[in-house]
Amino acid sequence: MEERSTHKIYEEGNVGEVRIADDVVAVIAGLAAMEVEGVAALPGNVTADLVAKLGMKNLSRGIRIDMTDDSVSVDLTLILNYGYSIVNVAGKVQEKVKSAIETMTGITVKEVNVKVASVEVKDK
Repeated sequence: MEERSTHKIYEEGNVGEVRIADDVVAVIAGLAAMEVEGVAALPGNVTADLVAKLGMKNLSRGIRIDMTDDSVSVDLTLILNYGYSIVNVAGKVQEKVKSAIETMTGITVKEVNVKVASVEVKDK
């Protein structure tokens, strides 16, 4: 079994602790990003249409997570659909990713950096 980087997010007296792996946070970020209209895909990943069909096994590709004891920084690369405002879509992705990670994990999101790698033009 490969060694995964995990971080404690909760501890309750003698009952135990809750730890979360970096790649779990990356999957949360990827799912949140894919929900934003105008996002076509994450590079090296499945497109939005295929996520529902094939599952989320490789959804963390194209996402880098840097976790400290009290916060997380997220770097993600996107492919956008042609015709959408890059600034607007990137801003919505930042908000959505931040909200999803903080809501699901309780970890404070320090920053969400978005890199647009390409624009996808759909055939008609």
